[in-house]
Amino acid sequence: MIEVQSLTKRYGAATAVDDLSFTVDSGIVTGFLGPNGAGKSTTMRMITGLDEPTSGTATIDGTRYRDLDRPLTKVGTLLDAKWVHPNRSAANHLRWIAAANGIGRNRVDEVLGLVGLSDVAGKKAGGFSLGMGQRLGLAAALLGDPGTLILDEPVNGLDPEGIRWVRDFVRHLAAEGRTVLISSHLLSEMSQTADRLVVIGQGRLVADTTTRDFISSSSESTTVVRSEHLDHLDKALTEEGLRFERSTDEEDRPVLVVHGATPDDVGRIAYSYGLMVLELTERRASLEDAFMRMTGHAVDYQTGSLPGEDN
Repeated sequence: MIEVQSLTKRYGAATAVDDLSFTVDSGIVTGFLGPNGAGKSTTMRMITGLDEPTSGTATIDGTRYRDLDRPLTKVGTLLDAKWVHPNRSAANHLRWIAAANGIGRNRVDEVLGLVGLSDVAGKKAGGFSLGMGQRLGLAAALLGDPGTLILDEPVNGLDPEGIRWVRDFVRHLAAEGRTVLISSHLLSEMSQTADRLVVIGQGRLVADTTTRDFISSSSESTTVVRSEHLDHLDKALTEEGLRFERSTDEEDRPVLVVHGATPDDVGRIAYSYGLMVLELTERRASLEDAFMRMTGHAVDYQTGSLPGEDN
């Protein structure tokens, strides 16, 4: 378990993290989200002892990182995949870390196999692609078989197959009872990976809830209905007090977009008024929609509307 209590980090007059508190439980994947400059990396660095907080505490299973005995066996981190010496091979890089932490050489071969780098174990890290570097960083995080994993953008640079592999792998690690905190700017991927979300903006907590609840509470699903009797359906929905607007679908056919109602709700109304419908489709809110709605005020740089968009 990771516990962050009233964590604050100031750099002169600038506050990067502001009185932040949250808990990361074991057995699930917790996503750590926020706009660029929100304080995610600074928070992760304070949790792992790389930055000293101005005030507040961050503990792992009740202990500060710097007080852990053989920390690599307790906490695995991937915060910067580019810190590897370019002239050192993948295997030698991991052997150096293992030796410094009292970990057997056999474990190096195991983690290289786990992340799919066995065939390039002797290749210099300087020749690795960004994705291969991410895999090597993940291998280093796993060396000590830790109970806690803190991963900053672990899918950065990976191809779709690699992204899916990381998703399945971290969920497997969490299912083993480990604590997993993972940040990513790929919101569609995070919606499939994280069970719970901690969302921050301008260094402050915005949300700490399940992924499902964050999406449902921060944005609205709609139902698209297509019918040969749209005028009559328009009147029926109005009489039932539902909000809707006329629109067109991907094939430029007229439809009604109904807010705050499920396809079942709309179908029952149409049936009760004796109206046939040709299509009922639920448009589910996405994590991206919810994220933008909740954190749009906290981005560093506000952009103007695109041509044709409302301000």
